Amino acid sequence: MKVLVADKFPDTGLESLRALGAEVICEPDAKDEILEKLIVSTHADVLIVRSTVVTAPMLEKGVLSLVVRAGAGYNTIDVAAASDQGIYVSNCPGKNSVAVAELAFAFILALDRRIPDGVQDLRQGIWNKKEYSKAQGIKGRTLGLIGLGNIGREMVSRARAFGMEVVAWSRSLTTQGAKDLGIIRKESLIDVAKSCDILSVHLALNAETRGIISSDVIGSLPDGAFLINTSRAEIVDQSALAEAVRARGIRAGLDVFEKEPTGSSGAFDDPIVKEGTVYGSHHIGASTEQSQDEIAAEAVRIVQSFHETGSVPNVVNLSRRTPASHLLVVRHRDKVGVLAHVFSQLKDASINVQQTQNLIFEGANAAVARIGIDKDIPEDLISRIRQGNQDIFDLKVIPV
Repeated sequence: MKVLVADKFPDTGLESLRALGAEVICEPDAKDEILEKLIVSTHADVLIVRSTVVTAPMLEKGVLSLVVRAGAGYNTIDVAAASDQGIYVSNCPGKNSVAVAELAFAFILALDRRIPDGVQDLRQGIWNKKEYSKAQGIKGRTLGLIGLGNIGREMVSRARAFGMEVVAWSRSLTTQGAKDLGIIRKESLIDVAKSCDILSVHLALNAETRGIISSDVIGSLPDGAFLINTSRAEIVDQSALAEAVRARGIRAGLDVFEKEPTGSSGAFDDPIVKEGTVYGSHHIGASTEQSQDEIAAEAVRIVQSFHETGSVPNVVNLSRRTPASHLLVVRHRDKVGVLAHVFSQLKDASINVQQTQNLIFEGANAAVARIGIDKDIPEDLISRIRQGNQDIFDLKVIPV
């Protein structure tokens, strides 16, 4: 097995991959056309990336079977193209939760105490205790959370330690779930925005969440509120946020931006950071040594499982619901050629097999095959399948 690592990856992770017997090619700076050529020339079976963009042309060439995103999100990977090529895409959810929550709270404290501005003045030889004594403090203030996955829940425990109230919205949050967490559930994003002093966003990027922190949500924040985004830039209407910063004194802490360099370094010209009350970091939410070691260990676990069992933990692009319309159940002797006969008959009738499971009974003399197919089977075909092989005990078709 060949593993191409096209991003920064801990040495412990590389050593663990080699311990599996994998040939590891580490090219942490490979991007764009260079990466595309490497995928072809190395004949890699597995590609591991962090922030590197993985495009359709990369996936359509070479012999990749698995792409592992060493992190939680996977919007930098063309998942649809991977699915078309039968390439697994997997990620490492939950392993960076503490690191991202820590950065989000760093923004909250920095915005309240204006720490970056004070440091800048000190470095310029300016002492201004009067100006930087103007801070409200966060005890007793209300933190609004959008999203209550692993990171959102880490935010709850930290907010409690700082003596904050928490209101939240999540599609999966129930009244009882909120009660168990000691927080208040809100019916909508706007309800959260209206009732909080600090809004922190913790959602994965997908078609439903793109732009979900809209101008209406931002407009519902009280004047002078904080907005923290350590998830994905596309989730927040950045132009509406910039206007709120200028017109209503909204303060923002952003780890993600609309205009980020594709690599780990490069020119940066997103205009929102020029707004006076916007603090930013370099998309480093998950970038602590603790977090990266945990993510690397999870990435290795995924590769090991794929190599040893063919099973891919955390796979994100398998169909959640079978496209089969009917299930053909075949009870048969566990002998060579039985299922080949069944599949041959289905092929001749232009019936597509979409899923197959063959369960073996104790003793390995008999089995039952559950075959998902894309259409019903006429009675004459059922008879031909049954009568065409003496090792078939019974078969039936069930609509699904």
